[in-house]
Amino acid sequence: MSSTIDSDPAHAAPVAASDRRHRAWLRCIEGCPTTLPLDSTIYRCPTCDGLLEVAHDLDALRLRSPAAWMKLFDDRYKRTLWPYGSGVWGKKEWVAPEVEDQNVVSLDEGGTNLFWAERYGRKLGLSDLWVKQCGNSHTGSFKDLGMTVLVSVVNQLIRQGTHPIHAVVCASTGDTSASLAAYCAVAGIPAVVLLPRGKISTAQMVQPLANGAMVLALDTDFDGCMEIVQRLAEEPGIYLANSMNPLRLEGQKTIAIEIVQQFDWEVPDWVVIPGGNLGNVSALGAGLLMMQELGLIGKLPRIAVAQAAAANPLYRSYLKGFEGGLRPVVAGATQATAIRIGNPVSYPRAVRTLQRFNGVVEQATEDELAQAAARADLAGLFTDPHTGVALAVLEKLVANRTIQPGERVIVISTANGLKFPEFKIKYHEGALAGVRPLLVNRPVELPPDYDAVRKAVFDR
Repeated sequence: MSSTIDSDPAHAAPVAASDRRHRAWLRCIEGCPTTLPLDSTIYRCPTCDGLLEVAHDLDALRLRSPAAWMKLFDDRYKRTLWPYGSGVWGKKEWVAPEVEDQNVVSLDEGGTNLFWAERYGRKLGLSDLWVKQCGNSHTGSFKDLGMTVLVSVVNQLIRQGTHPIHAVVCASTGDTSASLAAYCAVAGIPAVVLLPRGKISTAQMVQPLANGAMVLALDTDFDGCMEIVQRLAEEPGIYLANSMNPLRLEGQKTIAIEIVQQFDWEVPDWVVIPGGNLGNVSALGAGLLMMQELGLIGKLPRIAVAQAAAANPLYRSYLKGFEGGLRPVVAGATQATAIRIGNPVSYPRAVRTLQRFNGVVEQATEDELAQAAARADLAGLFTDPHTGVALAVLEKLVANRTIQPGERVIVISTANGLKFPEFKIKYHEGALAGVRPLLVNRPVELPPDYDAVRKAVFDR
């Protein structure tokens, strides 16, 4: 799990506690002794090929008390002092402390609202249900939280001249490409994105094109794009932006800190989060564990990972107690395109998180996710299909009493529903495959006649 090491004696010479600077570095999640600088252009352990994570000098961070950290974060939150008003960079010491302020590439990410889903929750028997609206961000998804960190580190590398970087690349199901393109456009860094042709929404395709990225639409799925992009990142001067790069997860972990901060530093009972490539799951756990280790919180919530039934390798593994490790699947068609992933890179990270947080994994069919999204929309949301998966799973966990009526539950909404208009239109037209829409609402077409309008209003 990221951010759980106190200090690495081999990484720096001992210094007096009062002089110790905040530092972070990379290490292997498998426990290899190898450590690497935070700005390394290596994405797997050179010893065992395991995934990497960011570690922090927690001894240095403990020099500030938990109450002082909370006050500092609260004082910075959504203020105008660059770059600390950002929901990510307001926690800079816990994220990427060695990035200089002038090299930060920020679009005021984070600070997204918690929607009290009071009407929707009441129908489920929950009085304390909240939806974290991560889609209310610059590019419309939670990916901005991680991309600001990654592109800022790249920007610093380029400005320092320590690494010749010609382009930043990613494979994407839509949201990652939009975020990468926007942040690179701000910094003037070339971006290249690989997308599965015909498998993302039009709105998602337009975003990286508008921001000037080179968009390569491949006749494959996300897993095929990911296989190619990993090879491409081995070329000199090509930097990888997918979540196997642990810098992405450092930004994304701030969502956990922000949720607790928004509840005046009280911890919820449950967090339900959609899972595709599974970096968001481990990032959520990393932020919570770091708060616990530094004394800001005294307990941990339980985590529920929600997968689409058409792309459910983690769910299948969970049913077997994670015995035998990951068995990739060929992801089938799903409205939840951003999590249509059959071979998730961050599977080992996610399993560790679930085991640490007494977590559960559940799946949702196309009909279940569409109906849950429609029910939530009637309570004031405008839900993307991936959040629909999380809501459908929430409904199942409430129904089987895994989640109890009096518990505080947070559902992570990963993207803005406006990025998926076809999903909404087809639901209300009755045109979604495998879905029998129960809450169809179509426009009533009338002549411009007062009596006809009055009749329609009063008949309704």
